[in-house]
Amino acid sequence: YLEPGDEKVKAMGGLHTMMNWRGPTMTDSGGFQVFSLGAAYGTGLSKILKKNNIEEKNLPEKSESSKNARIKLLGSDTDGGEDKIFGPARIDPNGVMFRSHIDGSAHYFTPQKSIEIQHNLGADIIFAFDECTSPSESEHYQAEALDRTHRWAKQSLEYHHTQSRLRESSGGPMQALFGIVQGGRSEKLRKESAQVLADMMVSVRSSEGSSESELVGFDGFGIGGSFEKEDMMHAVTWVNSILPKDKPRHLLGIGEPADLFGAVENGCDLFDCVAPTRIARNGQIYTKTGKINLTNAQYRDDLQPLDPAIGSSSSSAMCACYTCQNYTRAYIAHLFRSKEMLAATLASIHNLYFIIHLVDTMREKMLEGKFEEFKMEFLGRYVL
Repeated sequence: YLEPGDEKVKAMGGLHTMMNWRGPTMTDSGGFQVFSLGAAYGTGLSKILKKNNIEEKNLPEKSESSKNARIKLLGSDTDGGEDKIFGPARIDPNGVMFRSHIDGSAHYFTPQKSIEIQHNLGADIIFAFDECTSPSESEHYQAEALDRTHRWAKQSLEYHHTQSRLRESSGGPMQALFGIVQGGRSEKLRKESAQVLADMMVSVRSSEGSSESELVGFDGFGIGGSFEKEDMMHAVTWVNSILPKDKPRHLLGIGEPADLFGAVENGCDLFDCVAPTRIARNGQIYTKTGKINLTNAQYRDDLQPLDPAIGSSSSSAMCACYTCQNYTRAYIAHLFRSKEMLAATLASIHNLYFIIHLVDTMREKMLEGKFEEFKMEFLGRYVL
């Protein structure tokens, strides 16, 4: 939205054309940024709590510096390059106001604005606008935010289907819209959200110019964050016991190998996470026996591929990714120490392959009736 701008992406034919990517694409609604630029701004707070941070007294408090977060407007015509003090994102019943991290300009997002941007970007799957709350918020506030999320979901649904009929009639892309289940760590609120979104329908005209209408709902569902890491699967189970089984369920922002097993066996179909590439840029590599850090001295002279064979079975064979087939740990470790940009690229290729191959294998083992066996084998050797 901010760079290069959704209108420019639309003019180029959408993300697929701009990126020359023929695979599936997803865009998020901006709901997570409501959290990261709002309640979490300057606090270091994550949408997922660790076990020892449950008690309110242990939760991070907003410091004075975070309350008075500064965005420097370099070379601004209006401020002469001086620091301006801007508060974090502000939420009201109709939407969210936030400041650009690029130049400090004010922007206001509504459900309709979020969907319009995602239509312009042209992703295959888009998400309804939601409020991702802080896991440290009280249940009272979680309930208030959930009511807001449900109202925004309906507005997103109505706007999407009204505009989609017009876009598709003029040759625009078909896009699936997912609703996002919220509710924090509350079983009651999670189940309520799942039921409300599963039942949510809006009436839209069957086709342009037609007087007939039909009821339409969400094409799939996202399960939003704001829960405790150790009890994440409880929230997934509560939600997936209610959501329709004939529609995909997407677990937002989860991608660690061990977490994927629990999510899959509790009914999740899709995932997204920055972890594989984020840790790759810092030299951390997924392997069948756990993560390694290539910046450690032990890998300076290691001529093995990033994830070598650890046994004779097919699941233990050497990784087949481009990086492992062509480069050694020692060389990539050298690239990291030399701060060569190729290091992050090669590490990212491997980590992405590792995660995708892992989920592919889960699917195969499920079809063979051997999922549990594969899970125990993998987790038995994977050191967290």
